[in-house]
Amino acid sequence: MDLGRQRPSVKEVREIDLVDYLSRIGYEPEKISGVDYWYLSPLRIENTASFKVNRKLNRWYDHGIGKGGNLIDFGILYYGCSVADLLDRVASNFSFHKPSNRLPSQLSIEPKLTIIGNYPVSSISLLRYLEQRAIPAALADQFCRELRYDVNGKKCYGIGFKNDSGGYEIRNPYFKASSSPKDITTFSNGTNEVAVFEGFIDFLSFLVIYKMRGDYDTDFTVLNSISFFERARPFMEVHSTIKLFFDRDTAGKNVSRYALLLSEKYRDESSLYADYKDLNDWLIKTSSHINNKHLGKSP
Repeated sequence: MDLGRQRPSVKEVREIDLVDYLSRIGYEPEKISGVDYWYLSPLRIENTASFKVNRKLNRWYDHGIGKGGNLIDFGILYYGCSVADLLDRVASNFSFHKPSNRLPSQLSIEPKLTIIGNYPVSSISLLRYLEQRAIPAALADQFCRELRYDVNGKKCYGIGFKNDSGGYEIRNPYFKASSSPKDITTFSNGTNEVAVFEGFIDFLSFLVIYKMRGDYDTDFTVLNSISFFERARPFMEVHSTIKLFFDRDTAGKNVSRYALLLSEKYRDESSLYADYKDLNDWLIKTSSHINNKHLGKSP
């Protein structure tokens, strides 16, 4: 049911699938055990996943703070708002569903994803996807591969971006996936500055923008999940300047605020695309108008 801007009832919001909701605000499970989905807590910074969602009951529990409940309880803590404000927020930003009653193997365990082919990106649909994202195929070819993979017996393909542990983030026009092991991706060019992105599409967007200037002498970190911020800190914090290009959603803003409290090294650069959801969204909607006025200063 899509309620548009109509305020939903408390009962309707309680019935929103928590796993789906968390995914929409940028959180994916670290592991799945039966009906239990384990996350790095969205309510605080941690290194070991202790925030659990029981998919069958559609309830969460954060072992680190000893609190839990339904989506209403989560939203009040996460956004720091009233029930009425939360209902308005849900109405304006989400279509939602009742929690899934499906609990067969594909939901109770991690889907088995096996890579069966690794090629240069050449499929028409993937090249069109890159074009829609304003990413030149020649640039993507430097960092990505076309992967053919099997998910529970189904043959799929997508654009793969390799992480530091040998796993891949995989994207196509209809699907997001990851192969194990999941990790961050780092590029060290021996500089004192590092630019940090949530995902590889924003990383490629940065390269598109700054290639127009011929100037991006910096190291890079791609988190591949905002929940991997803590994991990336050892690499990031050897640099004297850490520029954050996170999404302009609640998860991205929360982690940026946390980082600014950690050290003066951190700089939130999202003002560059303040009116857009992320760096790629800005690139797509302004690519035909990018000029020296936009890029006159290094972010």
